[in-house]
Amino acid sequence: MSILLPFLILLAATAFAAYHRLRLAVWAAATATLLVACWLLGADKTATSVAAVLVALVALPLLLPFLRMPLITRPLLGFYTKILPPLTETERVALEAGTVGWEGQLFSGKPDWNVLADQPRPALRPDEQAFLDGPVEELCRMTNDWQITHVDADLSPELWDYIKKNRFFGMIVPKEYGGLGFTALGNHKVIQKLASISAVVSSTVGVPNSLGPAELLMHYGTDEQKQHYLPRLADGREVPCFALTGPFAGSDATSIPDYGIVCMGEWNGARVVGVRLTFDKRYITLAPVATLVGLAFRMYDPDALLGDKRDIGISLALVPRDTAGLEIGRRAMPLNSTFQNGPVRGKDVFIPLSQLIGGEAMAGKGWQMLVECLSIGRSITLPSTASGGAKIGAVATGAYARIRKQFGLSIGRFEGVEEALARIGGNAYTISALAEASAAAVARGELPAVPSTISKYHCTEMGRDVSRDVMDIIGGKGIILGPRNFAGRAYQAAPIAITVEGANIMTRSLMIFGQGAILCHPWVLKEMKAATNPDAGARLRDFDHALFGHIGFAISNAVRSLWFGLTGARIGAAPGDTYTRRYYRKLNRYSAALALMADTSMLMLGGKLKFKESLSGRLGDVLSNLYIASALLKRYEDEGSPAADQPLLAWSIHNAVFKIENAFSGALRNFPIRPVGWLLWALVFPWGRRAQYPSDRLCHKVASLLMSPNEARDRLAVGVFTTPCENNPAGRIISYLPKVVLAEPVERKLIKALKNSDIEALDFRAQLEEGVREGWITAEERVQLEELRVMTIDAISVDDFDPAELRSACSRLEQDATEARAAP
Repeated sequence: MSILLPFLILLAATAFAAYHRLRLAVWAAATATLLVACWLLGADKTATSVAAVLVALVALPLLLPFLRMPLITRPLLGFYTKILPPLTETERVALEAGTVGWEGQLFSGKPDWNVLADQPRPALRPDEQAFLDGPVEELCRMTNDWQITHVDADLSPELWDYIKKNRFFGMIVPKEYGGLGFTALGNHKVIQKLASISAVVSSTVGVPNSLGPAELLMHYGTDEQKQHYLPRLADGREVPCFALTGPFAGSDATSIPDYGIVCMGEWNGARVVGVRLTFDKRYITLAPVATLVGLAFRMYDPDALLGDKRDIGISLALVPRDTAGLEIGRRAMPLNSTFQNGPVRGKDVFIPLSQLIGGEAMAGKGWQMLVECLSIGRSITLPSTASGGAKIGAVATGAYARIRKQFGLSIGRFEGVEEALARIGGNAYTISALAEASAAAVARGELPAVPSTISKYHCTEMGRDVSRDVMDIIGGKGIILGPRNFAGRAYQAAPIAITVEGANIMTRSLMIFGQGAILCHPWVLKEMKAATNPDAGARLRDFDHALFGHIGFAISNAVRSLWFGLTGARIGAAPGDTYTRRYYRKLNRYSAALALMADTSMLMLGGKLKFKESLSGRLGDVLSNLYIASALLKRYEDEGSPAADQPLLAWSIHNAVFKIENAFSGALRNFPIRPVGWLLWALVFPWGRRAQYPSDRLCHKVASLLMSPNEARDRLAVGVFTTPCENNPAGRIISYLPKVVLAEPVERKLIKALKNSDIEALDFRAQLEEGVREGWITAEERVQLEELRVMTIDAISVDDFDPAELRSACSRLEQDATEARAAP
């Protein structure tokens, strides 16, 4: 043992230093001190000397820059420069546009949880809360989604007027320009509430407050443009749309074929320098009713009217609807979610340079402008819409599952339904936390490039899962469309959110990890910038610093990953209380494993990693669920760590951890270099996978929360429209739950008495009369059961129609005209 002792001490000291990320000098000094102690205590002299030589061979070249740089750094810099995949201008702009927030800690392998804890709790301003309680509540009361989606295929004139009058289109416009000047959190809360009653209304309000003319003008517009357009956008005199997507350029926005040629032309009676545009755009929300079209195109200057550059690049412009040559096409019908949508086309449409957003100075900078604003818009509208739909779906379906009975038992008591209810509740809780986290990041002034893609992708995917489970539970109530149906249109519309603002398949496989691995990694971007520094001396020094920081980072994450795997993440410093500390430890483990996997993948695959979309997608799933779990813990603690919410938190965390391990497993089992995959498996899963999907017992607890009045259910319902009015069938069902629960003992008492009697089967009214006559129930209890029957019938009833009512308005007009012509 005395021979092995020095080497064991060397190994233990190295592992300790790597785990705690001690500096190389500290490691060398501590290890040398321990080896001297071994020598003095009688350990084998030869073994101790060999161990000391090993320490010296590692420490001296690395600690002495005049040895390290020429012998190690310079050759590695040359190798790195050769294998470094070239960054396109598009990729460079995308990387430089975003900021790094909490997601950077998750890539570190050793998250500083104080950073998350120190983020202020999201809170609305008084004027934002007043707007939610006033105009937003009233707009929800006015909204009849069946009328919008089936009868009119549009908002009513009253709704359009109300939206414009109350400046819903100007929520993000600063107050000095006549807007409401809301924060991103206020914007999120409004969209969330509107989405709980109508996705058409929430989309109509959301788009002008997302990526579009107002957002772009606020950041890049000239003073003249701001003064003219922002007040008109705020009060609805101008209805905006933004035309980016075309038939041949969807997610690949930088390949747009739409172009503009710099030339002389006529504008308002004067001959000026401008751009002659030719474009073909589709899927443009609000285009059919827009009065101001934001347009992305590629700008060329073949006659050098503006300078020597011929291909100026992607530029953005404002085109008024009445501009000669602009054509707004016929409406599209996006899955019966009848928000205004359609194509925008133009050929030889002339506009002056003053119509470029930001003027001539911003010509060619359109991609940068879009990327910077996309991260803001993507953080709000679709996540908020998913949150509103999921929250109302959870509380309404929980109430319905308690009211609806089969075999004399509430359907929510069946284990199969419980499992679906638990998914609904857990996913709604998760979506709500994630959507609020991304909105809060924007409100703090961040440009959350990576969190916005995480939020958009996972909120919409989980929202689709919620809508499917809601439909499965409510059954016929869900598939029969009509004014009483609170779920059918949301189910139909779910794929829309999956598709727009970056199709989810590409968002997952290309963007989340692809962007995060470079932008969020503490060393990769620094290495890339250092390697391209034109100053040779600075290039070597900067690369040296980044390279050896990266090497120490990688060794630390390998050690941390193995340690957490061996101990099951049960040992280690972590924040939280006795309930949540175990969750923080798990996230520490998976953060280290993600950093290890990311480094290994980039080292082994280099530029080829860009094309390994399945691997990138799985590592993106790991990063996403780490971010989601963090948002869940932050939300739970911001709300005072309520014990009543623990089943929702536990289900959501276990689900996220299960997805993390499943993603790791898929990545490791399919790693392109198999021996490396085997080694990584040993470091990440030394005892194999251990995470389990939420248990049946936990599912039962979550389902029970949704089916009973309680504070956790009330918190889940905060921020959605639950008012029980004629146009809100979900709100009515929700309002019935407390009375249904109170009436259940009386109902059971009557049923039991009827079973024990010799009375033949009677209709419900006769049963009540017999119950009062026999003394089984009181007169007051009879009234209670009559109310229960009325509520139950309203909750479970569906709509029916005369065949003529189901024909479109156009077909009815055509039939009326035909009948009129045939009349004598």
